[in-house]
Amino acid sequence: MTATFPRAASRSPIPLMLGLLCALAASSALAQGVYRIVGPDGRVTYSDQPPPANVEAKPVSSASSTASANAQLPFELRQVAGRYPVTFYTGKDCAPCNSGRNLLNARGIPYSEKTVDTNEDVEALKRLSGETSLPFITIGGQQIKGYSDAQWTQYLDAAGYPKQSALPPNYRRPAASPLVAVKPAPAARPATPGDASREPAAPAEPSVTPPAGIRF
Repeated sequence: MTATFPRAASRSPIPLMLGLLCALAASSALAQGVYRIVGPDGRVTYSDQPPPANVEAKPVSSASSTASANAQLPFELRQVAGRYPVTFYTGKDCAPCNSGRNLLNARGIPYSEKTVDTNEDVEALKRLSGETSLPFITIGGQQIKGYSDAQWTQYLDAAGYPKQSALPPNYRRPAASPLVAVKPAPAARPATPGDASREPAAPAEPSVTPPAGIRF
């Protein structure tokens, strides 16, 4: 969703602020990420809605590190971050991502960063935003595609984030993590006497290269 803002001289800022707040609060499920769903046939899909209890699904990311970091925040900032959490989606060699990160860091915005590097990351990002362009940011339920200093600032102001950093000196920002959690490799099974007669294991597939088509 791309917001179009009226000129300040022609309209009162109060309706604009109310509209921004409504947009921030809408579709709160989007701010909570997506689920990785494995169907009965083994097919993997992604959804921002939790599936039925009898279907295997896992969230693609965990908010535990973010919650731990937010516990260090001053009360007012913690309240804002809890109501309108900021999630920042980035990629490698992305100049606009760096500009967005600099704005968030300079302003002292607590946020979680999700990297989009693999094909699974791209598929999950497309499920979230409808596109594969980066950077992508969510503030509460509001989606902002691409980097715009003015637009990001307006939504952060509307959410109630301070204009200057209020982070405590001991605050430690959570490390960036993949949008889709990386699965650990299965542990090797010890050899047994009967293993020699079995067929040799298939060679390991080469690692997946970063996907093409990501637009900055």
